[in-house]
Amino acid sequence: MAHPPPPLLFAIGTLIFSPGIDRLMREGRLDPLPYFQRHTRGDWGDVSDAQWQANNAALQSADRLESTYVVHRELSLCIVTEADRSATHIALASEH
Repeated sequence: MAHPPPPLLFAIGTLIFSPGIDRLMREGRLDPLPYFQRHTRGDWGDVSDAQWQANNAALQSADRLESTYVVHRELSLCIVTEADRSATHIALASEH
């Protein structure tokens, strides 16, 4: 029997893809969903210890949440959820 996924740790608001993410998705070269799911579950990816701790604190203080994920050597993406939780942006690191 499959278990339901864990609940989101915070509201995500409107999900906004950058032009670069949109292009890679349309070309079938990137699926950002697994990284988005990690972000919404508190796995902040490839960030410094200080940023990891800041994100964990932001869950309580309603500050901005920022994650970075290395997809491969030449491709990283950033996911940012605004402090007011009105929007979550997914962008290439080069666009961030």
